[in-house]
Amino acid sequence: MNYIDEVLAKVKEKNAAEPEFLQAVEEVLESIRPVVEANEDLYRKEAILERITTPDRQFIFRVPWVDDKGQVQVNTGYRVQFNNAIGPYKGGLRLHPSVYLGIIKFLGFEQIFKNSLTGLPIGGGKGGSDFDPKGKSDREVMAFCQSFMTELCKYIGADTDVPAGDIGTGAREIGYMFGQYKRIKSVYEGVLTGKGLTYGGSLVRTEATGYGLLYIVEELLKCHGEDMKGKTVVISGSGNVAIYAAEKAQQLGAKVVTCSDSTGWVYDPEGLDIALLKEVKEVKRARLTEYAAARPSAQYHEGRGVWSIKCDIALPCATQNELFLDDAKELVANGCIAVAEGANMPTTMDATKYLQDNGVWFIPGKASNAGGVATSALEMSQNSERLSWSFEEVDTKLNQIMVNIYHNIDEAAKRYNKEGDYVAGANIAGFEKVVEAMLAQGVC
Repeated sequence: MNYIDEVLAKVKEKNAAEPEFLQAVEEVLESIRPVVEANEDLYRKEAILERITTPDRQFIFRVPWVDDKGQVQVNTGYRVQFNNAIGPYKGGLRLHPSVYLGIIKFLGFEQIFKNSLTGLPIGGGKGGSDFDPKGKSDREVMAFCQSFMTELCKYIGADTDVPAGDIGTGAREIGYMFGQYKRIKSVYEGVLTGKGLTYGGSLVRTEATGYGLLYIVEELLKCHGEDMKGKTVVISGSGNVAIYAAEKAQQLGAKVVTCSDSTGWVYDPEGLDIALLKEVKEVKRARLTEYAAARPSAQYHEGRGVWSIKCDIALPCATQNELFLDDAKELVANGCIAVAEGANMPTTMDATKYLQDNGVWFIPGKASNAGGVATSALEMSQNSERLSWSFEEVDTKLNQIMVNIYHNIDEAAKRYNKEGDYVAGANIAGFEKVVEAMLAQGVC
């Protein structure tokens, strides 16, 4: 049995109850086969694959807090520090009922390669809790966040591990967590990113993942003789990534006709009204039924269905495993030319293969949604220098990072005779940098 197959078998045996993590590991290891086969003796001797698929450390802790009725509630908190070969652990905090250790490990593992692709000195980590901020009062959210940070603060720091936002963790939650960290540690440092602009946050951070997604899609199209102008785009999700992806797509001349949330989706053939979408989702924190009620051209549908709409470009921006094989078949039949992931691993492996086999340009999330963590790293730089850069400065840096990522993954794929396979290119480019650092630092 070759080295990759040996390691895959071990990982599956040890993590049998964590399908998302296994999916992520299998995708990465399968696509880096040519790199590993060229260096098999060295990598096996140094146990590179065992080390890169095993977290440095994992923390699981109880988070007790008191709700508005005086009842004590208990949630579970997680932080997985996966790999810091190229810099401090960096990755978001997800607050959602679906969170368990396997989700956090999957996200942390993906983060290693995503962070590597940015070209910035940040390692991979992830955290979160099964707490659901939806429907909670500000006081309840604060109570949870303070309790969560009371434990988490023992394991993080500006040069150790720098968490950020993710699903369920926005500016409100980051603010409460930062305040509690400062209160306990008595230090004012850039221990979290996604902070408010009045206390060390960066301009463009809110828009970064969505804008970055469009910057890499724009470069992809440009390098294939295409343009965003006049293209029809379908997007899933209606959170931070989806909203700002839609905004930037329309700024670039495309028409975005869909978005979705956990209960249904909207088709707006005239193009989404971004101001109205922001009002519904960011201000009112309401369902898309309110968007449809306020927008005569919009049609609201229960359940799933975004991928059934005819489009040129599809951008899954909601959550993992939301675009299935049947969806991929529908996209191909409807003439879709490009799919780029705004969420983490939103496309199933069989759907990804079908899209690639049928000539659809496919960019995986570890490359296409790296704009968020890239701008988080730029926030860390500003915090370290006690500086604040203008919107234009940060946006220009973000654009260049995303353009560089596209060319790096394109070139990596070509080096191993996999031209056009951006999944392989992303995994290879991210892996090579991390492994070089690991080898240089010895067994640690």
